[in-house]
Amino acid sequence: MYESLVEAVARAESDNISLGELALRLEAEEGVKTRPQIEAALGRALSVMREAVARGSVGDLKSVSGLVGGDAAKLKHPKGPLAGSVFTEVLAAALAVQEVNAAMGVIVAAPTAGGAGVLPAVLLGIGEAKKLGDDVLIRGLAAAGLVGAVVAVRASLSGAEGGCQAETGAAAAMAAAAGIEILDGTPRQSAFAVSLTMQGTLGLICDPLGGLVEVPCVYRNATGAAMALAGIEMALAGIEFPIPSDEVIDTMGEIGRGMDIRYRETAGGGLAATPTGRKLAKDRLVQLKGKKA
Repeated sequence: MYESLVEAVARAESDNISLGELALRLEAEEGVKTRPQIEAALGRALSVMREAVARGSVGDLKSVSGLVGGDAAKLKHPKGPLAGSVFTEVLAAALAVQEVNAAMGVIVAAPTAGGAGVLPAVLLGIGEAKKLGDDVLIRGLAAAGLVGAVVAVRASLSGAEGGCQAETGAAAAMAAAAGIEILDGTPRQSAFAVSLTMQGTLGLICDPLGGLVEVPCVYRNATGAAMALAGIEMALAGIEFPIPSDEVIDTMGEIGRGMDIRYRETAGGGLAATPTGRKLAKDRLVQLKGKKA
């Protein structure tokens, strides 16, 4: 797999194929699995994503701390001006997957558990709105995987290493590429969508209350999905971000390496260190000790 998105785009353009198709061909060329086996594996991942969205949308799940649960269901019946739009459906799906994760349910880490709601929300939300088949969505997953692999090599996918920009930010970039793929955008538009999306997440810290992947993690997935939609819309409109995607990814890695340890999944800073954040974490600890007793 490529270590440069710019090079991957050049190869896709040279072969006159999409980024997702390139990813599927490269994976098959490695010889570990055949093309049908690869597509079957991605199909299973897609099924798990779809099931997580459905399960989390019911509204009866609660997280370990009790702080998270039921919000996805509220967005399924919104009262705001965007009610019933693809936008609200995508936000609801992102929350749904993360509520399943927080309740110890089954999700697909895409690329991590903490950012797992973004990609399925965008992919399935657009897919349902456009009535796209699973074969198209699988190609979208392949494109997202290629982007995630490049980010992993050039920067990081770990909140402990690079903050939430490396988890939710990377997930948003992957979702943006997937969205362009399934909407028949070009490889260049995929790269611009990655840049346009990731630039908006640079510097995003990881500050989970009490060290639990709940608050603000769950809600940041909805925000990340919204950023991915923005990146997709801008790229498809012909907007070109002036900084190449590889350089945006490299910048994310540089920021992560220089980030104060308090802002890298330690719960030592950010929202986790607010008076309310500390109280909620303390109350949860007391609750857990009471249950053990």
